[in-house]
Amino acid sequence: MALHTPMNGNSVGSTAVSRRLSGLVQITDCLYLSNGSAANDIALVSACKITCIVSATRDAANTPCPSVKHVRVPVTDSPLSPLGDFFDTVADTIQQVGEQHGRTLVHCNAGVSRSAALCLAYLMKHRSMTLLEAHTWVRTRRPIVRPNRGFWKQLISYEHKLYGSTTVKMVASSIGEIPDIYKEEVRDMIPY
Repeated sequence: MALHTPMNGNSVGSTAVSRRLSGLVQITDCLYLSNGSAANDIALVSACKITCIVSATRDAANTPCPSVKHVRVPVTDSPLSPLGDFFDTVADTIQQVGEQHGRTLVHCNAGVSRSAALCLAYLMKHRSMTLLEAHTWVRTRRPIVRPNRGFWKQLISYEHKLYGSTTVKMVASSIGEIPDIYKEEVRDMIPY
């Protein structure tokens, strides 16, 4: 599987350990992913040279850094939320910020579902990754990412729109419909 290496190294600077502990990770040279607490840490945002924050929360306050561009994606972490309506806009924003030598931090409350899904959409659209490749790439940097079922369905549709085929499909499981890449995890969770 070619990962189209989108970044140089896993982290920047001497605060790599504190970033991991804070919930902020570098996904590409111009893209970071975090939880809400890390996104509100002015020192951390400044240390990472973040120039744009995408807040994928319904109730997020504006960024505490007035010099940082702030983009709102006002959706809840519900399988019924239309996060896919924002895939192109957010992906294009991340790309434009990167082209201007800036860095974008995408966050939601926990940095697990909404923000992860938006990062996956960006990697598919602008880094030529399949959904499976993008998920693998992001999960190596932030192992707790796990978009909800509805977001997975929207990501699968988005991959089909971009490439005309899909690398992930939804399958039935003992806990309901899940992406096929989680089948082994779910099987390991169910006691015999």
